[in-house]
Amino acid sequence: MMIIPILHLIVSIFWVAIIAYWLFSAFNAKKNLKTGDWARDAGIRVLIIIVIIVVFEIAPHSGFLGHQFGVAAQVVGTVLAVAGIAFAMWARLHLGSNWSGTPSIKEGHELVTSGPYRFVRHPIYTGIIVAALGSGFVVGAAWFVVFVVMGVNFLYRIPIEERYMMQLFPDQYPEYRKRTKALVPWVW
Repeated sequence: MMIIPILHLIVSIFWVAIIAYWLFSAFNAKKNLKTGDWARDAGIRVLIIIVIIVVFEIAPHSGFLGHQFGVAAQVVGTVLAVAGIAFAMWARLHLGSNWSGTPSIKEGHELVTSGPYRFVRHPIYTGIIVAALGSGFVVGAAWFVVFVVMGVNFLYRIPIEERYMMQLFPDQYPEYRKRTKALVPWVW
């Protein structure tokens, strides 16, 4: 059926677009004043890269991880993947030069609470998790491994970022936390 390769192509294009955007926009980020443990963060990134290589190179050709879903699930997955990536890109664009690849305190750090940050405190994470989940229905079940690894990574990073924000914005951040959920609007 012709629709399945098209859906796969759409999801792939969106993933390439977000990676290219991340690489390009990283040059505009403010200088880091304080970051987490570099060695631990590097280890986590290496693990994520290994998982992604396995997902793309090995898993599609083996058992359950290579399983493909039906057209309806793939259409829903495409919508989730595209919406998740678009949400993450909107958040990254809105965050501007305050963005960092690792939890950190930036020079001239600003508390961003508008745009997608009105809905959740960590919209980039929300978008990437939704996109990885959707990709699992389009590309194959191996993407669920990426979904789990990214979810665990983000759950590890959230408390670090929250501590930094509490240090930087002791008056504003507690109020922001009260009115805005971490990852899932109105839920958590």
